[in-house]
Amino acid sequence: MTPANHQGRTRPGTTPSHAPELRAAARHLGRRRFLTVTGAAAALAFSVNLPSAGTASAAELDAARLTDDPFTLGVASGDPQPESVLLWTRLAPVPFQADGGLPAERVDVSWELALDERFRRVVRRGRATAHPEFHHTVHVEVDHLAPGHVYHYRFRAGRYVSPAGRTRTAPARRSRVHDLTFGLVSCQRYDQGYYTAYKHLAQEDVDVVFHLGDYLYEYAVNSSGGSRAYPAGTLPDLFDRETVTLEDYRLRYALYKSDPDLRAAHAAHPFVVTWDDHETENNYAGETPENSVPPEEFLIRRAAAYRAYWENMPLRRPQLPDGPDLKLYRRLHWGRLAQFDVLDTRQYRSDQAYGDGWQFPGPASEDPSRTLTGDAQERWLINGWHRSDALWNVVPQQVTFSRRFNSTSTPSKVSMDSWDGYPASRERVLAGAQAAGIENLMVLTGDVHVSYGFDIKRDFDDPDSRTVGTEIVTTSVTSGRDGSEKPSNWDTLMTANPHLRFFNGLRGYTTVSLGREAARADFRTVSHVTTEGAPLTTAASFVTEAGDPGLKPA
Repeated sequence: MTPANHQGRTRPGTTPSHAPELRAAARHLGRRRFLTVTGAAAALAFSVNLPSAGTASAAELDAARLTDDPFTLGVASGDPQPESVLLWTRLAPVPFQADGGLPAERVDVSWELALDERFRRVVRRGRATAHPEFHHTVHVEVDHLAPGHVYHYRFRAGRYVSPAGRTRTAPARRSRVHDLTFGLVSCQRYDQGYYTAYKHLAQEDVDVVFHLGDYLYEYAVNSSGGSRAYPAGTLPDLFDRETVTLEDYRLRYALYKSDPDLRAAHAAHPFVVTWDDHETENNYAGETPENSVPPEEFLIRRAAAYRAYWENMPLRRPQLPDGPDLKLYRRLHWGRLAQFDVLDTRQYRSDQAYGDGWQFPGPASEDPSRTLTGDAQERWLINGWHRSDALWNVVPQQVTFSRRFNSTSTPSKVSMDSWDGYPASRERVLAGAQAAGIENLMVLTGDVHVSYGFDIKRDFDDPDSRTVGTEIVTTSVTSGRDGSEKPSNWDTLMTANPHLRFFNGLRGYTTVSLGREAARADFRTVSHVTTEGAPLTTAASFVTEAGDPGLKPA
């Protein structure tokens, strides 16, 4: 989301630098394929497979020599499958140090999975290697599990045992599931508030959490943690610059994951993640950066950001990055109750029209060739709908899907960064859903730092057009600081957009419960985030009935 100004830009004299050999390779080889060349890839260890034989045979650190707890950044799980779970941790005895407090040596880590939280009934155990090339992160895919089961997991390195996490497998692919509850979060800028929403979410009875983007922000964080107002000097100066290099991004994830409430939410629930822009750079579009830098410079940055993202998220092997590319869109199922088509609306999009921001639509934004998803992802989404046997077809993605006028005048400006800036792309998706016979379409959105509830219209130009789905937009965890229940543009947006059923500007998260008859959305908010301890409130609840799309107050 474009801020009012580019606060947090790298300060003069503190500009980070990429490895010179990678810069040289990028200029010589051109903008797209430079990182696939062996010499350039080796410069910053951008190998996408397991480390090479020479590296893998390098010295192994005896875990018994660890003198400090390496599990400072907690544990996580993600992308539940019917017979498989993905477990994550990172070894970092000194998380705010570039090397995490470990030498460039591999570390043997053991793990176990149990049916009970005291680990008396362990069903699987094994060993994994924390490679320095992957910043001593560990991704373990545990297979051959029972569908629809809750499991508890933990790691061990030397004499240290990680915090325990709770995860679950999805129900059997063809099973008739009766209910599912999931959480929605997005936009958790560290220096704009405390993660109070995560403290509450960790206590919720949800099956899975969808993170819809902006897990990380690239902007500088001062030693007081911005709005968190720590005593001066609490955080090291290395955070007080914009993230550009691989080291920058890795350190910033360490800062975010140092928060105990975020760690608690990860330990409590499996996450399904997708990114938006700030995990790399504000409002970038495909290969086009926000600012005027050489294309190869931006792709080096994108490669660094994507690699750090995979390292620090509970993602499976198919999401391993290949230089500046990472295939993040993917499909998950919850029996025959729900199909989740997780989108990436950032990596493949056309550049924003009219210079981005809020603009009047015109020939440039309405060009039929423009795309938000890229052709391959768009075909994948629509083809998946044609094969779907799910009652609910849910699309977790990043930016506002429904039309959103920002004034009651005609014409009105719309956001060039959202689907409004790519109306032909939206029309192809809606036409694809119609052709596939999708009756219960639900789009899940983050990005805008407010909660919205939209009725998705088949034709947004006609207020009486058929409602074909529901869009649930979750507010930010912290971004935008405290916010307000009724923002200054509340009346304008509610009047200008009759399909907008709910609008709230406080921080928090959303829970959605899917059933055989209806779905229910509960918009949870906290009164403040710039200080700790805010209570949780349900600002509003809506239902949409199966076969009869449209939001109604619960």
